[in-house]
Amino acid sequence: MPRPEPATARGEETRQQIIDAALRLFEQNGFTKTTMRAIAGEAGVSVGNAYYYFGSKENLVQGFYQQIQTLHEQRVEQTVRGDSLAARWQTMELAFVDVAAPYHEFGGKFFASAAEPTSPLSPFSDESRPARESSTAIMRNLVIGDDIKGDKRLLAELPNLLWLAHMGIVLFWVHDRSPDQERTRLLIRRIAPLVERVVALSRLRPLRAVLYPALDLIDDLGK
Repeated sequence: MPRPEPATARGEETRQQIIDAALRLFEQNGFTKTTMRAIAGEAGVSVGNAYYYFGSKENLVQGFYQQIQTLHEQRVEQTVRGDSLAARWQTMELAFVDVAAPYHEFGGKFFASAAEPTSPLSPFSDESRPARESSTAIMRNLVIGDDIKGDKRLLAELPNLLWLAHMGIVLFWVHDRSPDQERTRLLIRRIAPLVERVVALSRLRPLRAVLYPALDLIDDLGK
């Protein structure tokens, strides 16, 4: 676990300096080949100081995760408006693409480490729980509203399902080489009305024969 951070502007500046240096080296050399000593040198701090803020490279990446998550939350608060689930979901996902854009080149090289199921860098790992729960909270806020009509069980599971969909969007974004990740933006715009339509159709009793087994499967896999 990382040690407590000093609650000073200088401390936050140093912490950000270390994260920025690490991202540059991860992009240049990959995660595996980058050492904490190299990160400290790039950041212009001592190795001991780097470890003061982050106990390991993995802890540092978790700090990056949380930074992206905080930026995403702030952008969502500023931009998510709309009377429909489709509009809110679309704006939320496009907000992620915007805040993550500066790190797109790094994302591809980092994904190999994050995709390893046993890695603490995996978005499904215990170490990633704080960022994952923050992201799920954003999804939960999206589904609050009288405008959303759907099966009660689906609505209860919807924040987690939207988070899984978000992970799919992130994976597509990582591999998107179109200018300004326009293909990812197109994907989001096309999926948004489908999300709302599926939720609305879930109220139809015949569809529950398919919906409930699917939800059961997701629950079982998550245990």
